[in-house]
Amino acid sequence: MTSLTTTPPRATRLRGVLLDVDGTLIDSNDAHANAWVDTFREFGIDAGTFERVRPMIGMGGDKLLPAVTGLDHESKPAKRMTAWRMQRFASTYLPTLRAFPGAHELLARFAEDGLRLVVATSAKRDELNDLLEQAGLAELIDRKTSSSDADHSKPDPDIIDAALRRGELRADDVLMLGDTPYDIEAAASAGVRTVALRCGGWDDRRLADAIEIHDDAAALARNYDQSVFRRV
Repeated sequence: MTSLTTTPPRATRLRGVLLDVDGTLIDSNDAHANAWVDTFREFGIDAGTFERVRPMIGMGGDKLLPAVTGLDHESKPAKRMTAWRMQRFASTYLPTLRAFPGAHELLARFAEDGLRLVVATSAKRDELNDLLEQAGLAELIDRKTSSSDADHSKPDPDIIDAALRRGELRADDVLMLGDTPYDIEAAASAGVRTVALRCGGWDDRRLADAIEIHDDAAALARNYDQSVFRRV
């Protein structure tokens, strides 16, 4: 099911799309949650259950780890945990991941319309590059912005601001494509509107501030000509 809204025309034509990756283009949210759960178990953090961690996926580790452990993310214990998690994710979960059905087709439609594609994700730079290569999406995206390019991760707007600079775009030139309330909040704080996908695991109530909601990349690709991407 697709939720379309009536969107007023903009004074400027759409020039780009800011792209979240995890849960939006790649079916990886559960994998990230499990990697964190494995990490918390390894370090004896009983509060780090899947049920606790999964709703936090989409914000960066600089927020998730302190929320679960109470540790400053710059502390030595937190840095050890973060490093362990990255190794665990890369060795155990990354090789199993795939792009969502329709992700390649959707990116191709954006490219056909001449839209500049800029990744805006809370993932670390190395992890982002590995994710895109694993899913076969790396060659379809123009520019990449990660948490390595920002002081604070989503839902703070730093990554969105960095992506706009990287793409040489303005807030009213673009739309954000994401799957979590953190994407929507971060984009809104930077003056960018968001189109949301349900495939990341969030319901419409939590995605209500998006201007349009689709089931997944395949649904958006099917309805592309009727979507906000063709109406601005």
